[in-house]
Amino acid sequence: MRPFRAGFLAAAAVTVYGAVTGRKQAQWIAKPLLMPLLAADVATEGTELVPADRTVLIGSLGAAAVGDILLIDPDNDRRLIAGASSFAVMQAGYSTLWWRMGGRPTAGVVAPRVAAWVWAAGLLRAKAPSVAVPLTAYGATLGIAAVLASDRTLAPAAKNVAGVNVAGADPRSRLGLGALLFTVSDGLIVIRRLFTRGERARRVTEGVILATYAAAQYLLADPKVHVKVAVPETITAPE
Repeated sequence: MRPFRAGFLAAAAVTVYGAVTGRKQAQWIAKPLLMPLLAADVATEGTELVPADRTVLIGSLGAAAVGDILLIDPDNDRRLIAGASSFAVMQAGYSTLWWRMGGRPTAGVVAPRVAAWVWAAGLLRAKAPSVAVPLTAYGATLGIAAVLASDRTLAPAAKNVAGVNVAGADPRSRLGLGALLFTVSDGLIVIRRLFTRGERARRVTEGVILATYAAAQYLLADPKVHVKVAVPETITAPE
């Protein structure tokens, strides 16, 4: 395993541990390391990437690093809104990369994500109006990225189940799973904010949020999944 990605997994484990046990100090030590470790991996292992794409990917991870620090205290609404803004920048960066790779929205992929977005927006408006607008706006950027990541064009040989590419031999097929895990993680943030009661339940939920988030970033930030594969030109036989 590549050293920076191994370091990321170790930092992620400490971060989840800190969340579940309520040890904020562990999170303050480990969580800010997550995205810099992935960015270092991109810088050293992403030589096959187009330079502009590598810059966008590292910049996206930089925005996520800011969001990670802000969300060490997930119960502070001001920090939650600021963190969502940082992650919106990250999602925009990911969307840019996947659009350049050929990802495009399709009806079958868009429909369920729009339905989920509308449902979440309605819940937020009814139960947490103070954060409804910024979190709903962030949800739109998340949905756009998830739609593009699940386009079959990105991994033509991969199976597609319920609008998500199934991870397989083609590294690009992991994008759909990564985006799905990101959606699950962010969906759990809404559920935790609105419904989870009790200190233990909130800690466990936060641990699951961070675990799915770390798994998503591990998949999405791998430079191998962003390498453009040249499409062979069609050779026309002479008449």
